Amino acid sequence: MRIAVFVLSFIWLVNGELLEADQDASVPEDWILVEGVEPLEEVELTFALKQQNVKQMEELLKLVSDPDSHQYGKHLSLEEVAALVQPSQLTEKVVRNWLQSHGVKNCHTVVTRDFLQCVMTVQVAEALLPGAKFHRYSRDSHTVLRSTSLYSIHKDVYQHLDFVGGVHRFPPKGKDISKGWEGARQSALGYHLGVTPSVIRSRYNLTEKDVGTATNNSQAVAQFLEQYYNPADLAEFMSLFAGGFTHMSAVERVVGTQGGGKAGIEASLDVEYIMSSGANISTWVFTNPGRHETQEPFLQWMLLLSNMSAVPWVHTISYGDDEDSLSDAYMNRINIEFMKAGLRGISMLFASGDSGAGCRHLTKERNTFRPSFPASSPYVTTVGGTSFKNPFKLTYEVTDYISGGGFSNVFAMPDYQGGAVQAYLKNVQPLPPQTYFNITGRAYPDLAALSDNYWVVTNRVPVPWVSGTSASTPVVGGMLSLINDQRFLKGLPSLGFINPRLYKLQGKGLYDVTEGCHLSCLDDKVEGKGFCASPSWDPVTGWGTPNYPALLKALMD
Repeated sequence: MRIAVFVLSFIWLVNGELLEADQDASVPEDWILVEGVEPLEEVELTFALKQQNVKQMEELLKLVSDPDSHQYGKHLSLEEVAALVQPSQLTEKVVRNWLQSHGVKNCHTVVTRDFLQCVMTVQVAEALLPGAKFHRYSRDSHTVLRSTSLYSIHKDVYQHLDFVGGVHRFPPKGKDISKGWEGARQSALGYHLGVTPSVIRSRYNLTEKDVGTATNNSQAVAQFLEQYYNPADLAEFMSLFAGGFTHMSAVERVVGTQGGGKAGIEASLDVEYIMSSGANISTWVFTNPGRHETQEPFLQWMLLLSNMSAVPWVHTISYGDDEDSLSDAYMNRINIEFMKAGLRGISMLFASGDSGAGCRHLTKERNTFRPSFPASSPYVTTVGGTSFKNPFKLTYEVTDYISGGGFSNVFAMPDYQGGAVQAYLKNVQPLPPQTYFNITGRAYPDLAALSDNYWVVTNRVPVPWVSGTSASTPVVGGMLSLINDQRFLKGLPSLGFINPRLYKLQGKGLYDVTEGCHLSCLDDKVEGKGFCASPSWDPVTGWGTPNYPALLKALMD
């Protein structure tokens, strides 16, 4: 499926002032300038305050996620996380005094105190951020307030902030969110009967008894960019495709407000397959169309997680962007938010993307692969995609050529995966030229599932041939929710950040995918081929796809 783009404005020190590092303040072609903005109109900006004890938090996450550690599974509450990371009193004082000196008083924070969201007039915002000039832009029926000029921040404040959200970036358009990532595509194999919940459950050995029963279990999907699910679609989908097992036909809780209009195929896919894979488990949907025209929905979701003591144990998200389009400062701060979730025992699953290794054209003569974020984050579990070898039958799986994967250009390879990745680099030949990828970077995906030719019900119509890692991600998420369910019934903690344990299993409980390659740059050096699957871990399908009963057994201590 399409991978959504969320980019936050952030700041850096230049000649004693903070200038926005996201230098591209141009207006995308599909956005039209409607009008100027009245000085007394309101905007809402988000200020990310510098956190404390980040290194300590990283070390603690390793301990609670390592099955060989005596602290394994001893997760923290939100309040305990807050006590660890909340900004210093000086940081809070400097930022608040700066805001109040401009008359900004309508602010609210989160439990962890590391974000401030403030409502102010355009006039005040432009005084607070000298150089900013807000205008209203329109695309279809959607309007946003944005500044297309660079701004500065006082030098005494810069060291206390990571970024300011809600100033420059325009929401991407659904059908061209990322040029390299195809999104929902119609398969050339039109005769494929299609993947349904019964196919998923058969392939991964889920029986009719493999459904949720624990009362304290829950799972969630998050939807952005005007993507909404329709409760009637979900009920129709379950009626058509979920007859062989106990299931729920309604979402337990919607956090946020769903927008109007037609249901999005992305949101429909996410909800329908996490609820049929993780059957009979309470499911939440996080949604945020935005109260203000300056809000950024991905950031809103992150803030919600920092402000809710009780949230679902598994979250699956089918959105991301090319690493090179984001700042290191932004990605590093979002990584800290993922660490906070892991410390609380929350499993974060992200789709690996639908552009294979990707391709970035540096010059006319030079290309490189193009890793994606948050797929490349060391603190999330990234899910790739596979296809059936035989399109007519429940056969073994091979690589889906669109399955996103590769090596981060920003984040170093984490310790938990070093052995597996080095074995791949040593044993698989030939590899793509090393000028195309960072041999020392965080490698992904971590595991995979079927991502080709799904049936989805959207706007009350069954739709075939929906494909992408947006399909495989909720399928894996649902199965992890089922494992959590069994763990809770035995008094065990949630799986939490699963990667360190997953890599120690070395493929146990998973079907190894060893055939096929994914796509990459169409040039004379790699000729469209990225990395290839191999025995054990590989940067196309990770450790492979779930064999549910074996994976359950491996994760039940």
